Amino acid sequence: MNYLASNFTLGIIGGGQLGKMLCQVTSRLSIKTNILDPSDDSPCRNLCSSFTKGDLMDFNSVYDFGKQCDLVTYEIEHINIDALKKLENEGIKVFPNSSTLRIIQDKNLQKEFLIKNNIPTASFSYYSSLSNLNVNNLKFPCVWKKTKFGYDGYGVKVLKTEEDLKDLPEGEFIIEKMIPFKKELATTIARNESGEIEIFPIVEMMFNEISNQVEFVICPAQINEDVSEKAKQIALNVSNSFKQVGLLAVEMFLTENEEILVNEVAPRPHNSAHYSIENCINSQFDQHINSILNLPLGCSKSNFYAIMANLVGSNGYSGNVIYEGIEEAMKYNNVKIHIYGKKKTKPNRKMGHITVVDNDLKEGLKKAKNIKELIKIKAV
Repeated sequence: MNYLASNFTLGIIGGGQLGKMLCQVTSRLSIKTNILDPSDDSPCRNLCSSFTKGDLMDFNSVYDFGKQCDLVTYEIEHINIDALKKLENEGIKVFPNSSTLRIIQDKNLQKEFLIKNNIPTASFSYYSSLSNLNVNNLKFPCVWKKTKFGYDGYGVKVLKTEEDLKDLPEGEFIIEKMIPFKKELATTIARNESGEIEIFPIVEMMFNEISNQVEFVICPAQINEDVSEKAKQIALNVSNSFKQVGLLAVEMFLTENEEILVNEVAPRPHNSAHYSIENCINSQFDQHINSILNLPLGCSKSNFYAIMANLVGSNGYSGNVIYEGIEEAMKYNNVKIHIYGKKKTKPNRKMGHITVVDNDLKEGLKKAKNIKELIKIKAV
């Protein structure tokens, strides 16, 4: 099938900011793109060829949507897997495939997969419920993670003492060993059906200590070449183990002993590679579309230092969004501002991001921090 033909339809499950940035690529290539999303106010609504409102976890909603498409991809992991599997069985391609998503969607299965494939990762234990947890077996501090449906810091908590167990919700979870690390690293790997692979630079993620969200991403990571190559090789091993088609984001820890441990993976465009829109010839969104359509991948090398900063809802504000400081921020050189188009804000909700490109990392990071302070996201 000619994926660039006028009768070809690409379906994207999820219509948030990642879907919006994928639509900007499909629009450039004139690819007919349908979106499935549960919200009438999806950022993709006015960018796609066709929009369907539906529950992503509902079998019929996902299956009926997929039957109208020639190929299906997604920008979120919270999807009905059985519907994707049925679509595949009926000849509709899903990339990354349902078996990859089934593993990644469940943090217990994801960790078991990494260990089975000799990918270095933190040791962990699985629990079906809080009642199965023997506190005497815990070594504090440790990390609690919901097995499913965590996002943007939700579903992850550092347990420092037994007292921290009191507020945990019921449900399946894993407990990970707390890793003393120097830096949190990430990269994104594109792989097409032909087996062509392109890897983005290793980047460094800086997290907000309160919200546990990524606050800044620095490209390239400030690590020596040996560590960078080791991280790339481990990420490539993860990709080869999954044999995914599409994007695979790999988050890693750099330990105090210069070891690289894989933290988590995501089979979609990822916050850690947003910088690539301005700093790479082919962004992660270009490469996701290229890879799922089995097109040539081209180069993903970065050209300058790049600093990405997330723009999130200010504390104390919930409701219809208003932005302050955008015009002032636009006066800075070498800065791009991305507003996602979400109509409502709430504390720490991702509403946009900025990217600063610079020949001087120190100056670029200073500029990114200034702009992040300048832009305020409030509610009417």
